[in-house]
Amino acid sequence: MLSRNRMLIRSLVSSSVPCTRNFSGTAPPPRQVLKTGDTLRQTRIFTNEDVTAYSKASHDSNPLHFDSEFARNAGFEDRLVHGMLVAALFPRIIASHFPGAVYVSQSLHYKSPVYIGDAVIGEVQATNIRENKSRYIVKFSTKCFKNDKLLVIDGEAVAILPNLAAEKVNVMD
Repeated sequence: MLSRNRMLIRSLVSSSVPCTRNFSGTAPPPRQVLKTGDTLRQTRIFTNEDVTAYSKASHDSNPLHFDSEFARNAGFEDRLVHGMLVAALFPRIIASHFPGAVYVSQSLHYKSPVYIGDAVIGEVQATNIRENKSRYIVKFSTKCFKNDKLLVIDGEAVAILPNLAAEKVNVMD
């Protein structure tokens, strides 16, 4: 009976379901605490389906996003990804590491276009952290890059975080 219980415990510990206790006797890895200067990043490739879904939700049907010839006649290489869709990487990054975060503000400066199929790296860097009651008000520098180096969006965001312990949360693409 004892070996059967041990097998059940091993099965539970090794499964992909997160557990709050570690039965092996070793401590779980410590969570990283957000500090000024820390940077969080995520990469995303924007697809035609992303642009279509965003257009339906936002009611933004500008032909720059759907007509390649129209976009080229306007001086672009091809169809554009909505700027606000690209900027949505910022709250996604913050919320994926700090569930329950409340996004308070965002400033954006669009520097270069993003085209369908571009790989974009979203980056948020904590520039100021202030405790307020039992929460934290954090100011972030926000940037998006394509081709690993070309700045496409620059700005700042403020979010209220329930704590400063960054979680590693699986993010759906």
